[in-house]
Amino acid sequence: MFFVDTIELEGLGNRSYLAGGERTAVAVDPPRDVDRVLAAAARRGVRISHVVETHVHNDYVTGGLELARLTGAAYLVPAAARVSFARVPVADGDTVDVDADLTLAAVATPGHTPHHTAYVLSEAGRPVAAFTGGSLLIGTVGRPDLVEPRLTEELARAQHASAHRLADALPDETAVLPTHGFGSFCSSAQADGDATTIGEEKAANPALTTDVDAFVADLLAGLEDVPAYYAHMGPANAAGPAPVDLTPPAVADPDEIAARLAAGEWVVDLRNRVAFAEGHVAGSFNFEADGKLATYLAWTVPWGKPVTLLAESAGQLAAAQRELVRVGIDRPAAAATGGPAAWIRDGESPASFRRATFAELAARDADGTVVLDVRRASERAAGRIEGSVHVPVHELHHRIGEVPGGTVWVHCAGGMRAAVAASLLDAAGREVVAVDDGFDAAAEAGLSIATG
Repeated sequence: MFFVDTIELEGLGNRSYLAGGERTAVAVDPPRDVDRVLAAAARRGVRISHVVETHVHNDYVTGGLELARLTGAAYLVPAAARVSFARVPVADGDTVDVDADLTLAAVATPGHTPHHTAYVLSEAGRPVAAFTGGSLLIGTVGRPDLVEPRLTEELARAQHASAHRLADALPDETAVLPTHGFGSFCSSAQADGDATTIGEEKAANPALTTDVDAFVADLLAGLEDVPAYYAHMGPANAAGPAPVDLTPPAVADPDEIAARLAAGEWVVDLRNRVAFAEGHVAGSFNFEADGKLATYLAWTVPWGKPVTLLAESAGQLAAAQRELVRVGIDRPAAAATGGPAAWIRDGESPASFRRATFAELAARDADGTVVLDVRRASERAAGRIEGSVHVPVHELHHRIGEVPGGTVWVHCAGGMRAAVAASLLDAAGREVVAVDDGFDAAAEAGLSIATG
């Protein structure tokens, strides 16, 4: 009997897998913090004999090279991928034995990248699972615009062909196990559901139900902004990532926190947005540890800028470190735990700002205020507050000067991104109110909503 264990990377919206039999297993698209994969193998009592990559990843730093080094596993990487380290190059049709009666076959599936490769796991010659990486996802496909703008349409057409190749070659009951699609911006749309099969995708996936021209037109029209940090992930993976260091960072006292802020470094408060609004170190930024920390912090921070983390507990700090190494933010410059009372110097007081609902926004005196929408353009097109200003949260740090004068009432779709934006504005000296509410409540509150 075979097994497949899923290793969730919830903050990044990805999945890795460990699949095998009684004695040995293969790791697919492993995260950089490889101890999670090693622990999964230990629970199963198996040796990792192979580590495989579906592609050179654009949205996270892989742990594949380090996992192969630690376990002595063969490291399989698509042959056409340009990398700077020794690996086993994999071409279409190559197979390896994973365990007794358990084989893994490489299937060229270009589209997400030109070299993308899926892997089909077969038991006694019968396909049982397809590790589809960024090709065929749940109800969608991986986006084709992350490699080179001039290749985007060509790769979109390749995605359509690759999806059909998998669907035509595999039995309907074959499990489809993608890496992307659970919140990752590597997906052209987000997964509708948690599990799927080839048969289910044949019935519902636009790549398999729509002709190629219509599919490509819809796919290209729906592409979102690319997170800025993606530009650094591919090169890091191609060069061969270094091992991670998850030991606690140096402890920062109030004087050091103040000095780092004065030097223009980023001090990031990981506490929830309610606690941050009530009191925080002036000049610090709020990226909730329970939100999409790695995605939005890596997207927003100037790349390479030293980051000091403020956490309510050692556990929260450790979890944040683990998430950040996955996107190449390897070592915090310093850290502190507790709360504002332990982080500010004697004689200083915590900064704070208001939180509100859309009903309170509707009831405000509009004179001297501005409504700032920090959602993505696609979200705004579906409905926006009349007269609001639009700056996506990932652009706000560089565009604060474009926000009109007055008190800024900032909103997103649910509150998390508004809290990030409010902290950026507050640090810049603006008077701000963070709207912590679901956007559906805007119309219910009587605010005028426009579309298009």
